[in-house]
Parts: sequence; C-alpha cells; structure tokens
Amino acid sequence: MNRSNIRVFIGGALVILGVLMLLERIGVIRFAVAIFWAVLFLLVGAYFLYRFAMNGNREWWALIPGFALIGMGASAIVSAVLPGNWSGLAFLGFLGISFLAVYFNNRGRWWAIIPAGVLITLGVTAVLTDAYGARETGGIFFLGLGLTFLLLAVLASLQWAYIPGVILLLMGVLLGYTQFTGVFNYVWPAALILVGLLLIFQFTRPK
Repeated sequence: MNRSNIRVFIGGALVILGVLMLLERIGVIRFAVAIFWAVLFLLVGAYFLYRFAMNGNREWWALIPGFALIGMGASAIVSAVLPGNWSGLAFLGFLGISFLAVYFNNRGRWWAIIPAGVLITLGVTAVLTDAYGARETGGIFFLGLGLTFLLLAVLASLQWAYIPGVILLLMGVLLGYTQFTGVFNYVWPAALILVGLLLIFQFTRPK
C-alpha cells in the first residue's frame, strides 16, 4: 500500500467515524462509534494474522499484535453490550491466546506459556471481582499462576516447573479457602491427586 492509498484510507475512515459520531449523538444508531473501532481493530488484527499465515516461520511475532488488536475489537463490542470487566477479559484473553499461539507455532518458545497464563488469569480475576464481587482475588491469582506452571511442565516437559506450580497452587488454595474449617484435611490430598495425575499424563503420553 503506497502513501496515496494510505491517505485515502485514513481520510475515508475519518469521514465514516464523523458520520457515525453524528448518528450516535442524535440517537439514530446506538454504539456506532464502538462498532467502528471494533471493526477497525478487527481488520488490522486480521492483517497481522494474514502476515503470519503467509510466513509463519519468520513473522511469528505478528501473532501478538494480531490477537491483541482482535482482542481490542472484541473488547470494544463487549464494553458496549455487557457491564463490568468482561471487556478486560476479552482483551487480556485474546492477548494470552496470542502467546499460546506463539508456543504452538514453535514448541521451543516455551516461555510464551507464562505470559499467556498470567494474562488470562488477570482477565478472569477482573471479571470475578467486578461482575461477581469476588473478594479472594489473591487466591484466584495464585491458582491461575500455579496452573500456568503446571501446564508449562506438562506441555514443555520442564520438570522444574512442577515446583513453582505446586507451591503457587497451594498458596492459592490457602488464600482463597482458609475461612472454611478443616481445609487442611483436604488441601494436601487434592494437591497430591492433581500432581499425580499430571505426572501420569506426562510419562504416558506419546513422545
């Protein structure tokens, strides 16, 4: 796309935005501006994903802005329809998916699993806090981080990741449910069962 085409595109986009703003101000179309930005973000995000599809080995980085922009588009739509922090979950969720896609594109990039889990956990925590009034967000956050490291250990076959995974998972359980009597009677058995299942899956799956 040359400079002339870019100017025409920007000019046309500004005209459409101005018209939609006027229609929204006079009550003809609801959420017109949100829909405009959503469509724009989705189109630009699709462009980055197209670049990845054409040359995934060299332009794997395009997955991150691609899914991030799609998340921004989805967030603009969700914020106009749903109350609370569902828009935050839409954005952070798609951004987390971008890092998962980076990992599955090349299993050597195991580091991408960590930001993926953190971002998705933050999105879920925001929704539970705003939409459902959850108060034990610290426990939820640690649970998400623990599951992230356990997923890292299973998918990337990194044995050291079991240690922070189990520790963070236990911290999440303790922070979230210590108000219940007798919790210690259930925490350790549940943790041992979960770790045991993960170990069985790790060593029985096809190599």
